[in-house]
Amino acid sequence: MSILREIGAKFNPEKGTVFTVWAPEASDVEVKLHAPLSQKLSLQREDFGYWTALAENASPGSRYSYVLDGKEERPDPASHYQPDGVHKASAVVDHTSFNWTDSKWKGIPLEQYIIYELHVGTFTDEGTFEGVTEKLAELKNLGVTAIELMPVAQFPGNRNWGYDGVYPFAVQNSYGGPDALKKLVNACHQQGLAVVLDVVYNHFGPEGNYLRDFGPYFTGKYHTPWGDALNFDENHADAVRNFFFQNAQMWFRDYHIDALRLDAVHAIFDMSARHFLEELQEHTKQLEAQEGRPFILIAESDLNDVRLINPSEKGGYGLEAQWNDDFHHVIHAMVTGEQNGYYAGFGTTEQLAKVMTKVFVYDGLYSEHRKRTFGSSAEDNAAQQFVVCSQNHDQVGNRMLGERLSQLVDFEMLKVVAGLVLLSPYLPMLFMGEEYGERNPFLYFVSHSDKDLIQAVRKGRREEFSSFAWQGEAPDPQSEDTFMQSKLQRGYTSDEQQLRLREFYKRLIHLRKSSAALVKPDKTKVEAHMKDSDKVLHLLHKTQQPYLYCLFNMNMQPTTISLKHTSDVESWKTILHSADSTWGGPGADITQEVANGEKITLPAASVILLEQVK
Repeated sequence: MSILREIGAKFNPEKGTVFTVWAPEASDVEVKLHAPLSQKLSLQREDFGYWTALAENASPGSRYSYVLDGKEERPDPASHYQPDGVHKASAVVDHTSFNWTDSKWKGIPLEQYIIYELHVGTFTDEGTFEGVTEKLAELKNLGVTAIELMPVAQFPGNRNWGYDGVYPFAVQNSYGGPDALKKLVNACHQQGLAVVLDVVYNHFGPEGNYLRDFGPYFTGKYHTPWGDALNFDENHADAVRNFFFQNAQMWFRDYHIDALRLDAVHAIFDMSARHFLEELQEHTKQLEAQEGRPFILIAESDLNDVRLINPSEKGGYGLEAQWNDDFHHVIHAMVTGEQNGYYAGFGTTEQLAKVMTKVFVYDGLYSEHRKRTFGSSAEDNAAQQFVVCSQNHDQVGNRMLGERLSQLVDFEMLKVVAGLVLLSPYLPMLFMGEEYGERNPFLYFVSHSDKDLIQAVRKGRREEFSSFAWQGEAPDPQSEDTFMQSKLQRGYTSDEQQLRLREFYKRLIHLRKSSAALVKPDKTKVEAHMKDSDKVLHLLHKTQQPYLYCLFNMNMQPTTISLKHTSDVESWKTILHSADSTWGGPGADITQEVANGEKITLPAASVILLEQVK
């Protein structure tokens, strides 16, 4: 494992601020302290291209920038705060004085994560960390156990999904900056909520990206959708890897983040003997031992490759979990009928049954969409290693009109989909507003200042939609109206139907947390069956007694089926029925007890949950 080297501006109350920057090709580097200090200090060159200096009079809030070879003046690549945006000076941040009150917080086990993904800018009217903090009681009431923040690293302007970030260490100024994020995390822990942070280690945004002025952060050896790949395995790669190792440690150590969601790891190219992700996990485990609480790495990947989460002794990278796109695609294709783009080849009854126990649809099968054999078997991996959802920022926001499922399917089917996610054996994730059927879209938005870049973004979005049969004109990503349309309405406070849906989600989450068969699901003890003839999914959880029997009618008409014969169960009792008027349904004749193997009629688009009678 490589030795870590501190970078950026580190403040010590007794000594001042140590500035360290990596610039291997520079012959001279100065740190320029701005008003009121107004001075320059020469940095001392050290091994491997690092430069460092101590400024005794630089304190929290001091603005500074680096001057390279007496010419280029640039913000710090490892800046912890950009109070005036991506093009202006950096600011020193004090990580020693914040009043943390979460000393008793030791995190929660991964299998207890029920994740709520949110975008800080659109989650509340304020669009700030403080705004999120004020809504934590609502999330606690819903029953989720973790919030996942879309990226908060400094991006251009004040409207962005966060994936155009150019300062990975700097907390977005328009969201409230470093202390506001710490207050949010502190408040989450007080409420018993874990915090997952989305980080981007596969590319940088275009505007405000000055990394090439400092050193070979990129390589032309590989190409990504965003241009040259980050340099994880070429000359000088050690310092680039260190840059991101330090970043992960900062979020865990200085902001008390519980888990990092690693964006699109399939775009991290590394042919080193020890992959960047494997080493990142090793450094994370080392910090975990030092701090005495768990830190979790979750990968987003579209490769269906369990190497990410397999232990090193099996040739894996050892990450705790990864997203499972196949789960989403099967459900979405089945309930919407869409078969365009990457939904091609998804949506069969066989696939829906398969993803409930085998994780991936494509686990070594030929994919017509990809024109190749794709994926690996997850037979030996635990259910808790996979995050599943029916909606997320990508799957909603990368639609041309940003429609949520609430705009695409019937209200009763929304409850069926909720059950598929929350009653699956995997780690469930909800996308903000999903729980009550938010009707506002979640669109793609930016606030760049470069006119050519703005036009390129508009053109790129149009091209991205070419493989889908969507009609209409894509909203302008640069327009503030696009951003404002994406803010949550929270209509459940006045809309009875939305309130009923939210209550249904609450009930499912409660069952997820309280049922013996669901608390620690073992997918090897889960059975799933589905036939084309009736399109009803039978899902049996037999991890612990009392067993649960979940029935999902995917038809838009009533369907009569026979319960599967289960040798160690005599009868079942109904504990949840989505058609019940309690949940905004049309009403249902709820039979309290059903014999093993008995016939039962399911209303159109409904989910029924049965519990074993002992």
